Amino acid sequence: MMKDLMKELIHQDFVLQGLPEPPNNYTYETREHNRTFIGIWLHCHHRFSYNGGAPVYTIWGFYNTKTKQYHSPINSSKPGDVVRIEDTRPYTSMSLNLNPLMQCLMSPS
Repeated sequence: MMKDLMKELIHQDFVLQGLPEPPNNYTYETREHNRTFIGIWLHCHHRFSYNGGAPVYTIWGFYNTKTKQYHSPINSSKPGDVVRIEDTRPYTSMSLNLNPLMQCLMSPS
């Protein structure tokens, strides 16, 4: 039992270590999705009246434990395409589909 808990904690730390810094008042959390994937969730620490102050989570992405790759989400229950961790953003791992003009306007340099 303790061995499984330690293994899970080490695994979670490994999955989270390469992610971008979470935005203010947010943290990343991992949850086992299935045998192959770990879901990475973004937890918002603000309280909202629309849900009675319950915690708010959004899916950031998925981590494939067999291939050791990150995947963008199609939705909260389905992993999508493989993404490079360098191309992800703090709120989501989904890539931006920008036309050439938008790419020039959005480039950091």
